[in-house]
Amino acid sequence: MSSRQILIRAYPSYMTGSQNPYLFHYLIEIENLGPGSVQLLRRRWLITDANGKMLEVEGPGVLGEQPVIAPGETFRYQSGVPLATPLGVMEGCYILQHESGQQFEAPIAPFTLAIPNIIN
Repeated sequence: MSSRQILIRAYPSYMTGSQNPYLFHYLIEIENLGPGSVQLLRRRWLITDANGKMLEVEGPGVLGEQPVIAPGETFRYQSGVPLATPLGVMEGCYILQHESGQQFEAPIAPFTLAIPNIIN
């Protein structure tokens, strides 16, 4: 099993009306294109704001879960992150384990967090 058989899509959005002026939510979809089930064991995020401040977030699973994703299935979850600036970037990886016991990393491509109309 390799990371090429895991497709990760991110859909970020800006949340208006929150106490934090720059609160972003994101929907993540993790699709298993491989022949066997995989379990998401850990996550690692690198979050960078427009000032260059970097925050690394690491931990087990996502939202308190370590989901098993069957072949052809997609696991979805939503989360959020506050930033000190109206623009930022997130990237990272998931550590997954194939049903055979093999562990591997699936990279999460960088995606932009931006308030509407800040980038034209």
